[in-house]
Amino acid sequence: MSKLSRGSWASLLLLVALWQVLAVSETVAFLPTPGKTLSTLIAEAQSGELWMHLGITLRRVAICFAVAMLTGTLMGVAMGLSPKANAVLDPWLVVLLNVPALVIIILCYLSLGLVEAAALLAVILNKIPNVAVILREGSRSFDPSYTALAVSYRLPWGDRLRHILLPQLAPYLAAAARSGLALIWKIVLVVELLGRSNGVGFQLHSYFQLFDVAGILAYSLSFIVVVQGLEWSVLRPLERHATRWKPVPAL
Repeated sequence: MSKLSRGSWASLLLLVALWQVLAVSETVAFLPTPGKTLSTLIAEAQSGELWMHLGITLRRVAICFAVAMLTGTLMGVAMGLSPKANAVLDPWLVVLLNVPALVIIILCYLSLGLVEAAALLAVILNKIPNVAVILREGSRSFDPSYTALAVSYRLPWGDRLRHILLPQLAPYLAAAARSGLALIWKIVLVVELLGRSNGVGFQLHSYFQLFDVAGILAYSLSFIVVVQGLEWSVLRPLERHATRWKPVPAL
């Protein structure tokens, strides 16, 4: 698990101190203090509301992340290895990359209704093109000598995938996963805010209607902590593991 450096801790403490100064000053009258936000967070956790809504949102994030990564990876590898597949799929990719996320969310809700399937589909469609672009470039960077070696030794497809294709794709998969998590959880919150009756996004909308900034910050911080914890404990170690074979550049 990644550890924060002294500089990172000092930066976080400075951020909290700045938050406290702004909260007690007259510059930002609506901003609650860190203590008030923390007490709201504890109250929500003790009532069980925080865990319920946080769990629902994380389930949506996990489903969308898995489906988008799998679909985008297959799409990107096919486009990178086959010019015909790239010619067919590239217009779709360009359209999805340029349509605003909010438009995709609204169209999914209008076509399928305010249901769970529409919410998940909207998030998945927003993430697939990003994964596909990264994996397409990764597939195009394959070393042809390894492929020739596999053909010469008549390696089974399973061995080619394990020992030749996946090691070369691993850094791109790690990059797509890190960027994907950062994008997906933000879109999930928007989807929940616009059309779901539970989740962290729904709670943010509820507190917004009540002008309860402490509640908004409490739920935001809880989700940020969880997602950042996944980044430090899972994604960064996986990325280091995936790129461990790369030579370190000489100084």
